[in-house]
Amino acid sequence: MKKVIIWILGIIVFLVGGGIIGLQYLKNQTKSLSPEREIHFAVDNLAIDVFYCRPSARGRKVFGQGALVPYDQVWRTGANEATTFSTQSDIYLMGELLPAGEYTLWTIPDTTQWNVIFNNKQYAWGVNYEGLPSREIAFDVLNLEIPAEKSPHYIEMFTIDVDAEGLSLAWENTHIEVPFGSEPIL
Repeated sequence: MKKVIIWILGIIVFLVGGGIIGLQYLKNQTKSLSPEREIHFAVDNLAIDVFYCRPSARGRKVFGQGALVPYDQVWRTGANEATTFSTQSDIYLMGELLPAGEYTLWTIPDTTQWNVIFNNKQYAWGVNYEGLPSREIAFDVLNLEIPAEKSPHYIEMFTIDVDAEGLSLAWENTHIEVPFGSEPIL
């Protein structure tokens, strides 16, 4: 009887270990095409962290109809997990208050402007099983319309940056800037 229990425990350990290794392998394969990036920005009382995955164009059309990111549709603003944006203090973006907290970042790209959306629900992945964005509109905290600009050079890999001026997103030939401010614009 003791040998049977040892065999069963051995099989369970083998299956659990194999499952963990298999999941790690799949995660590494996915992340090799869209690697993770963490941004930590701090100046004075402002501390911002961004976590996202960086897809590459790899010769594909990025924005527009029939492209990786269609116009006028919600995008998880990166790849894999939902992009997160957290701030330790209240900030103003284009004169609008974003309270301190952790948010998921979503966008709706278009040719002349993007909607940039801060949502206070945390999602395990950026899309559901059907490949549709996981965002739930009821949890949107801030929705900004930002002019889209033509980038002076081609950007192969999706990039988010944060500096004292604000948040920027860039990919392919498109660039947007979400400026910070300390108070509302009247």
